[in-house]
Amino acid sequence: MGAVTIVGSYVVALVVDTDRLPVAEETVIGWNYHETHGGKGSNMAVAAARLGADVGFLGKIGRDRYGEAFLELLREEGVHDEDVLYAEATPTAVGFIISCTDGRNIIVTDRGANGDFSPDDVASHSDPITRADVIVSPLEIPLDTALAAARVAHRHGVFTILNPAPAEDLRGHDLACVFALTPNEGEARVCLGLPPDDPTPDEDIAVRLRQLGVEHVLLTRGEQGVLWVSAEGTRVVPALRVNVLDTVGAGDAFNAGLAVGLSEKRSMAEAISLGVTTASLSTEARETVLSYPPRDAVSRRFSEVLSSIA
Repeated sequence: MGAVTIVGSYVVALVVDTDRLPVAEETVIGWNYHETHGGKGSNMAVAAARLGADVGFLGKIGRDRYGEAFLELLREEGVHDEDVLYAEATPTAVGFIISCTDGRNIIVTDRGANGDFSPDDVASHSDPITRADVIVSPLEIPLDTALAAARVAHRHGVFTILNPAPAEDLRGHDLACVFALTPNEGEARVCLGLPPDDPTPDEDIAVRLRQLGVEHVLLTRGEQGVLWVSAEGTRVVPALRVNVLDTVGAGDAFNAGLAVGLSEKRSMAEAISLGVTTASLSTEARETVLSYPPRDAVSRRFSEVLSSIA
């Protein structure tokens, strides 16, 4: 069993369904409002635990009912909660999700306590990083905090996966401590200071991202799978053919599967395939936590992805 530590975020998700996504200045009618667990770090922790990893969580929550509900979730999923920190004056983060019946979504988040998670917190709580095989950080926490964790991990021979979501410009930052960078298509462009719809080909974007110092760039592209750029060149890892119902949290499932594969000392191709399989299967159910598959379901279809890598 590999050890994975999520150095990341929890966000309570406030969800409403619609027939179509609104455009600017438009109001649409929704239904099925509900609150559920969210946040990229939380999603990754649950998904990795269901894949069989020994998972820990290092991050920050508020002293409120949302934060306590998160701790209960970790206990239910078998994730270590002893390194969850409290922000004294800031509430637990929230995310507002408009989920469309065609599978698309709009998400806006308020960082809340995630924004208070600092490099000093990492320095004083480094044990869950140094004892892991892999750490994963999304950017719902400050970039400086994620990179501080990556530097600690690098010094101790621990792999770091940096998921730049929400994306920000990464130029000017030394990413040599990052093993894998995992943006989607729009995020990849923002990381280079470009608009998310810049027409530059994905392969060129991924090559430029790798020049920031990371070993592997894994550009996630939904139903097209993953574009993988490394020192060995460029390869495509296709997604599974599945019945897509909801894509929310699929990127988090990919990062979790990738981390678990690396923690098990699998090859990079195998680790990416585990991530792609986990992400693909997660789209067949609604929401995030409820959609993450158990290891046996992923294992049954893992070889389909691995055998089709181009």
